[in-house]
Order: sequence, then structure tokens, then C-alpha cells
Amino acid sequence: MTGIGKSFPGVRALDGVDLVVEPGEVHCLLGQNGAGKSTLIKVLAGAHQPDEGEIRWQGEPVRLSSPVAALRLGVATMYQELDLVPGVSVAENIFLGHEPARFGFARKAAARTATAALMRRLGHPEIHPDREVGTLSAAGQQLVSMARALAHDARLIVMDEPTAALASDEVDNLFRIVAELTADGVAIVYISHRLEEIRRIGSRVTVIKDGRTVATGLPADTPTAELVDLMSGRKVETVFPHRDETTVDPTTEVLRVEGLSRRGEFADVGFTVHAGEIVGIAGLVGAGRSEILETIAGARRPDKGTVTVDGKRLRPGSVGAAVRAGVGLAPEERKSQALLLDLPLAHNVTLASLPAYSTAGYLDRAREHRDAKATLERLELRPADPRRLVGTFSGGNQQKAVVARWLVHGCRVLLLDEPTRGVDVGARAELYRLIRELAASGVAVVLVSSEVPEVLGLADRVLVLREGHVVADRPADDLTEAAVLDCVMEGHVMTGSAHALDPEEAI
Repeated sequence: MTGIGKSFPGVRALDGVDLVVEPGEVHCLLGQNGAGKSTLIKVLAGAHQPDEGEIRWQGEPVRLSSPVAALRLGVATMYQELDLVPGVSVAENIFLGHEPARFGFARKAAARTATAALMRRLGHPEIHPDREVGTLSAAGQQLVSMARALAHDARLIVMDEPTAALASDEVDNLFRIVAELTADGVAIVYISHRLEEIRRIGSRVTVIKDGRTVATGLPADTPTAELVDLMSGRKVETVFPHRDETTVDPTTEVLRVEGLSRRGEFADVGFTVHAGEIVGIAGLVGAGRSEILETIAGARRPDKGTVTVDGKRLRPGSVGAAVRAGVGLAPEERKSQALLLDLPLAHNVTLASLPAYSTAGYLDRAREHRDAKATLERLELRPADPRRLVGTFSGGNQQKAVVARWLVHGCRVLLLDEPTRGVDVGARAELYRLIRELAASGVAVVLVSSEVPEVLGLADRVLVLREGHVVADRPADDLTEAAVLDCVMEGHVMTGSAHALDPEEAI
């Protein structure tokens, strides 16, 4: 791809981007949210037509007029926000648009057989071809998306944040598949904000910023500081802000969870969060982390147990009661659970605060736009245009819009489920500082993250969850990443003093 340019009304998304990918390599594409990565891969996938520039495939100029044309050429794309069709089976999703057929009739048995073989190759034979894809977890749906790319026998596969919803063992399995593909000469364009992954499987790196290529052909082991400097134009000295223990008010209990249980998801979960405190929850995918947050927020009704905010017990299973009490939730699946994609940013940001902007039943649009714009600028969402549809933004900027909603609303308890999923290094540091600032203002924060270093670096106290049970509740300073991983993967219960958490002793 040479000199690729693409404009949308009022926005120059790509301004002369170059990308050269060779057979059998993992070419990593880096850039901040809004840098143009998503637009570039949509051009490569045939979803967008470039305004200028040239695409050459195996030395010959080509025009990718549609996603179908790209697939026929050999380009398959796995998007960060999965584009599966709920309500139909795994096999139907995998072979959608290229169903095995004979004499014009679909061969469903052949599709099921091929699907079972693909799921075995991906290391998950338990995912049945006839299972309805909407009943799968986020990780399971990611695997179906991978299988669909493999079903096209592609020569180039674009992977946009493929590990965002995967547990550590599933990440290892993905990398095994990537190694097999590249050994067969398949090229991978790999987009991730996890630099450790890029060093692990990457061949070369291209960095884009503000729609332009700022570096290409870099080795995958390029130092983090150099990559961050290229992506953001500024140096990030430290990712996690300094933990100030004086911000926690041990005399003011904001959130109390007692004996919370949901059959088949989690059991007898209890903890407290004080004003200014950040409590992190660590555990594997499927351990019940998201389900606990959603139950606290009233999106799920517990079988038993209570949630109390500022001394007032919340009505179980009522989102409205939780919001009125000052509970805000930024869910993991922002597109399906948090955002109204066809509405402007301003409406999404003020969604939980509409009564504050209405007089005699009429919304004060000017004040709504003004407050939304100020909050979006604080989060460095680019462009901070309250009138732009939220569905047109990158995944990371959409995540910022969800956080902005609760900043405008003003909450006592902020529940964050994978808040930095799909967010670049520089923006992560900004979000971390913002979360710390919220805690310092007296907000009680509960943070769920699949990245143990993130939990340890940001939280004051950590709950370790295994198969729906809390197996540890310790100050973050008393824990190590190795000890937490040993606990969640091996089931060891942490007891005793901090020295007992030495990973060698734990193992």
C-alpha cells in the first residue's frame, strides 16, 4: 500500500500511508486511537475505497472494490469489534457468503464437518458447529472469528486486537496458530496495544500517527520508549501514576458487597470499597469478574446477597436504582452494552444525566454539547466533536466516551470492566491518571482487567477470583504478578504475610 489517502466529511483519516507486508511475516501496525489504523485496514479489506494511493498484490496493482473482492484475492480481516451474526450457528457464521454448495444447494453437513475441523485446529473442539454463536462468551466468539478467517484459505490475515478477550492460555494457542500460518507463507498484519505481544511474535513494525506513516520496517524489539514517542510525539516516563495512600479514607465506606451469589457464575462474594480506594479484580476469563460488576450495577439479579452504597441497600436487579445511588458501569462490550452507535457523542455522554439537562421537558442542547465537549477534551478524545456519531470512532475513543458519561454524571462508585481494552499506550497512561484523579476526589473504583500488571499497578487492593470464588483479598503492594497468576491458574489460596507470596514459594 503506497500513499493511501482517505477523507471523510471534516476529517482527513489517512494522509499518505505506506505499508509493505512480505510473505510469512507478522507485520505489526501501531498507532494511537484515531491515528488511522482502523481506516487503513478497512481500505485493505475493501470496506473503504481510498481517495488516492495504490494497492499492489503480489506485485500487481489491484482495486479492492468490496470485502468480497478482498476475500477472493486472499485478504481476510478479523476486526476488533467482532462482526458475527447472532441468532445463527457457529458453522453458518464461519461459512457465511461462501457456503459449501452443490448444484446450487447448500451442503450443511459439509459446513459442519469443516467447522469441527477448524475448531480442533484452534484447540477448542468443544465449540459445536451447531451452537448459536450469540450464546458463546466473548473469547468463544473471537475464536469463531479466527476460524472464519482460516476458512477462506487467506494469504494475508489482518488481526485487529485479537487477544483482547482471550485468557493467557488462549493467547498461547493463538500464537501457535500464527506460527503455523507464517510457516506456510501466510502474512499477518497484527494490530495490538500490548507491546509484549509484538515482541513475542512480531517480525517488523510500522507506526502511523495522525494518518501518516512515521516509521516502517522497525524491528519488533524496538524499545518501548521509542515506540511510544513515535506514536504520541511525547515520552511516557511511567505508565502508572504514583499511588498516594492518603487519598483513601478508611472511615468512609462507600460500597459494601455481602454474600453475593449467582448460580453457575460466582458464589459468596464479599468486599468493601472506601472513598478514594481502587479495588482491582484479577482472574481468568470466565471466572465471574464481569458478572460480579454487572450484578452490582443491577444488570443481573443475584440469587442471594446484598449491595450497599453509602449505607443504603440497593434494590436487586435494578439498573435505575443503582444509577440513582451513584453507581456507574463501563462494561467490557461497549458497542452492545454501553453505546448508542447511531447517536452523536453528546447524547451518549449525557445519557445517564438527562434530567440535569432538561427544563419543563426540554433538553438544553447547548449546555449538553458544552459539557460533553469539555469532558471529551479532558480525555483527549480526537476529534472532540460532540455532534459526530459515536459509531464512527475507533474502539479506544468509544471507550473514552463511556468513561466520559460517568464523569459528566458524577458517581460515587465507578465500575470499570476492561477499561483499557483496545486503548493505545499513550491513552492508557491518560486513563490511568484520570482513574487516579477520580479516586482522589472520593470516588470508590472497582476495576476488572485481564492484565495482571494493570491491576497491580493501578489498584490499592486486589481481589483474586478463581471459578467464581474470591481466593485472596490483599493490598496490591503485597502481591507479585507471578503470585497472582499462580493463584488464579493453580488454585493456591494466598494466606499469611507478604513474604509467603514469593512466586517460588507459591509454586
